[in-house]
Amino acid sequence: MSALTHILLVEDDPAIGSLVCGFLERSGFRTTHLMDGKGVDRVMTEDPPNLVLLDLLLPGEDGLSIARRIRTSHPTPIIMLTAMSEERDRISGLDLGADDYVTKPFSTRELVSRIRAVLRRSEGLVNGRKLTPVSFSFAGWELDTQSRELFDPGGVRVELTSLEFECLRIFCEHPGKVMGRDVLMKLAQGRRVEPYDRSVDTLVSRLRSKIEPEASSPSLIKTVRHSGYVFTASVVVTEQ
Repeated sequence: MSALTHILLVEDDPAIGSLVCGFLERSGFRTTHLMDGKGVDRVMTEDPPNLVLLDLLLPGEDGLSIARRIRTSHPTPIIMLTAMSEERDRISGLDLGADDYVTKPFSTRELVSRIRAVLRRSEGLVNGRKLTPVSFSFAGWELDTQSRELFDPGGVRVELTSLEFECLRIFCEHPGKVMGRDVLMKLAQGRRVEPYDRSVDTLVSRLRSKIEPEASSPSLIKTVRHSGYVFTASVVVTEQ
């Protein structure tokens, strides 16, 4: 990873902040550490990071509120730092568009691995190679893997997070095939789903809210009870 890759860490614990920033910098990243959300807007504008590491529990404005604010104007990948007991907040973070979460206490090596995986997805890289320039068309929608953009039937761009893009791409690559939650998340995020982890369901719910005519009665991404999900649309693959 380039030494110019900029990571913004928002973490109020100075010991954790120092440890994480030190390890990231030794791993070839440039870091900015904020103790709360007050300086986030300034950094996002003046020195935009490639990725934001965002603690949930912060003094003043909490991590969920900051994530919501970032998402209104920036597509920057976000990794939430959460405690094991904060499942509801983790799900809320994913609802707001976070790309991943890491539970405390965490291994710094695991954290760097997660950061690199999210950055590869956001930059359109898989295993260090550019994605094959292919577009998928379904039900009037078009998913362009070269620009990593989604366009609705009217040609209007619909914003996706990197994780939402990967999930939809996987569905388009496997239409009509039941995708188990574990398999889906492993392909999209590069990790296995933890027992009772609802992040896959949250991710699918977010996708449905963006592409389904009626998210409450999905017709494109259907739930297969006790098995996972199936993408029912007819998909046309176009080489570019």
